[in-house]
Amino acid sequence: MKKNLYSLTLSDEVVREIDALAHRLGTNRSALVNRILAEYVSVPTPERRINDIFEAIEALVSPSRELVPFFAPNSPTMSLKSSLAYKYRPTVKYEVDLGGDAEGTMGTLNVVFRTQSAELIAALTDFFRLWARIENACLAPLLGGAITCSLYDGRFVRPLALPHGTARSAEDIAGAISAYVQLFDRLLKGYLSGGLSARDVELAYRGDLRGRALLI
Repeated sequence: MKKNLYSLTLSDEVVREIDALAHRLGTNRSALVNRILAEYVSVPTPERRINDIFEAIEALVSPSRELVPFFAPNSPTMSLKSSLAYKYRPTVKYEVDLGGDAEGTMGTLNVVFRTQSAELIAALTDFFRLWARIENACLAPLLGGAITCSLYDGRFVRPLALPHGTARSAEDIAGAISAYVQLFDRLLKGYLSGGLSARDVELAYRGDLRGRALLI
């Protein structure tokens, strides 16, 4: 949404309260005034849309208790924490970042892990490489281009493609992201526990892909 510089005359008392509220919300004066005015005249903003998406994701994943969601209002990032079925129960965090502006994407999914176990790092690396290979074989042709993932410093980064076709609602986007993260988490846990082979992961992915209403 394009923004320009405007001059407004406001009372000192109003500005003081706006600044105090902006500080509590972790934003600034201009962003808060823009948000208040947008809500008053019913103009949707990117920030409001991201909030709506995150609230919908929270509602979708919370019942299973496999993923613990957290996000701060007006933040472009949401985290979902998951405990791995692996020895000492390490955790991974899925960070959904919708604040990016890379062409053709709506953001990224970052899978963040912290461990000193060389064995676990090797197993996670194997899975991430397997996942990238499967997606580029199965999903990339449907999206019309390669899915460029990266792995570095305890983080696997996967771009989230803009849905093709007509504009999608926040609920549609939230459903697609939630389903994708839940699939990733389920297959990751199965692979690390030894319950799923690389072939099993690929078959499960292909089966899920056939039922997706929205490709991201």
